[in-house]
Amino acid sequence: MKKILLIKTSSLGDVIHALPAVTDLKAVVPDAHIDWVVEESLLPIVRLHPGVSECMPVAMRRWRRAWWRRPVREEISAGRRRLRAQTYDAIIDAQGLIKSALIARAARGVRHGLDFHSAREPLAPFYHHTYRIPWDLHAVERTRLLFARAIGYAVPPKLDYGIHASARTFPWLAVDSYAVLLHASSGDYKLWRESDWKSLGDALNGAGIACVLPAGTAKERERSARIAGNLQTAIVPPSLSLEELTGLLGGAKVVIGVDTGLTHLAAALAAPTIGIYNATDPAATGIYGCPRAINLGGIGQTPTVQQVISALRELGI
Repeated sequence: MKKILLIKTSSLGDVIHALPAVTDLKAVVPDAHIDWVVEESLLPIVRLHPGVSECMPVAMRRWRRAWWRRPVREEISAGRRRLRAQTYDAIIDAQGLIKSALIARAARGVRHGLDFHSAREPLAPFYHHTYRIPWDLHAVERTRLLFARAIGYAVPPKLDYGIHASARTFPWLAVDSYAVLLHASSGDYKLWRESDWKSLGDALNGAGIACVLPAGTAKERERSARIAGNLQTAIVPPSLSLEELTGLLGGAKVVIGVDTGLTHLAAALAAPTIGIYNATDPAATGIYGCPRAINLGGIGQTPTVQQVISALRELGI
């Protein structure tokens, strides 16, 4: 049995992009034991994949804010002891950042990572083996290729994220057919105009589809409320956990979102998904390898409402 340690701690989209590499490895080496180091907030996603044997949470963001406090230092020490409790046949740093390289260095085993030309930071001294992975590949394929070269196999032709989620019932969701509109993102430059969301919502309502507009921060909730207030059938749900959001996406008739991790999650769950891009390149980090998903737009190419409506028809919505 090969024991593999995967280090991909964040963000949500990056973690989702690493899932197919786990599916590949399990297809080639069925008895592989794969442990995954991931930020504690993203554990629910990693746990969805049946090929992951053990999830090892870290809290780099939380630790960074209070590293000098005794409980935090004890937590870090406990995590390090857990990493060193066994020796791995391969430690694969798929993050390619100093924080992930330090985690790899703390573990026991042969370390693999990106070479000087393939990572955003010069980390080659942290690894026993490094690999040149072309930047012009999609992020999903970069991770798949890194795994294949580290373990020694050809990338399988079939791409499979390996995760599924059943629809969940919610007391606040009293409709049978709904679309999830993911209008929020980490950067305002990725947003779509509120007037466009309203026009799209009108079209969905006209087809008998309610609109659900989840939000995390207070600012996002205000935006959800503004958009929903202009629609006939729209719901702004209460704050939802990542597990609850996964169930919401899994039961949606369609998910339409800007460049954000939840849009990638919806597509990976095989929900019909439309990605809206206006400031980032979907060829590099857009929805990828999902048969019921469509990317629209690109850098400086904001999609129109009509283009999104046409994509809905293409998906049979």
